[in-house]
Amino acid sequence: MATKKTQTLLLLLTLAALSISCNAGIGDITTYWGQNSSEPSLAEACSRGNYDIVVIGFLHKFGNFQNPEINLAGHCDPTIPHDCAKISPDIKACQSQGIKVFLSLGGSEATLVSTEDAQWLADYLWNNFLGGSSSSRPLGDAVLDGIDFDITGEPTTLYWDELAQMLYDYSQYSQQEQGKKVYLSAIPQCPYPDYWIGKALDTGLFDYVWVEFFNNQRCQYSNGNAINLLNSWEEWTSSVPNATIFLGLPASPDAAFSGGYLTPGQLVSEVLPYVINSDKYGGVMLWNFYFDNISGYSSEIRNVNLESLPAGHSSAIKASA
Repeated sequence: MATKKTQTLLLLLTLAALSISCNAGIGDITTYWGQNSSEPSLAEACSRGNYDIVVIGFLHKFGNFQNPEINLAGHCDPTIPHDCAKISPDIKACQSQGIKVFLSLGGSEATLVSTEDAQWLADYLWNNFLGGSSSSRPLGDAVLDGIDFDITGEPTTLYWDELAQMLYDYSQYSQQEQGKKVYLSAIPQCPYPDYWIGKALDTGLFDYVWVEFFNNQRCQYSNGNAINLLNSWEEWTSSVPNATIFLGLPASPDAAFSGGYLTPGQLVSEVLPYVINSDKYGGVMLWNFYFDNISGYSSEIRNVNLESLPAGHSSAIKASA
């Protein structure tokens, strides 16, 4: 006969199992913060309880051995020494809730001109945003969790794979010496392979890839039809090694200048039943927090129970295209 203590333990285990089953949610939700001065603070973004990863954008000026510069669209003034360091407590507040915080690289003044330039940038990122040390850390003493590659339209497609390798090497060192991994992520456009960072993604060093399934008719949801998106999803998940793949979606119609918006209901009924079949599915990336704060998209999808969705088969979608 089971003792009262054993019965209590079994009850707790049963309740835990039921809780896990009932909270089989949409996966992780990522968003970008820092590109609209009208959006709430980073700390408030994280306090909503909707996000698992928040990407700060952007380090918009770097490469060619120029002095890197961050642009947070009015949240702070990078021309004033240490002004952006006031965001450090917000970063730590997010991390205390288990939310990873990355820094995104990308902008009109972003380039790499040589292997040496890539190494210089890797060293700069390590010492100024990650586990290294510098007297000029733009975001203060908070140690970010990863680096994101938003490389689109830059002057060159070269050396991004080398930068990824260098940051990966820093991650290996960081894990051994500090017990903290440096995550690598990227936000390619949905046509495969990505023109700018396709070679970098082929390294298999990226942890997360949030594919931008909008602003491109070839591979976005359009006119109530998900076929192009789903076929592109199949290509990405079958081609990119190692990474967890996210559906990158606009958080409102205004967030996509060339279309690709689908409502939370359309996402749940027409797309999720198919993409969740991939073992590389990780969740949804919403562009961006400013728009999500207005639309409430993340709140609508946060507690979707994937186990309740009907089974879908992407191969059937591909065959009907």
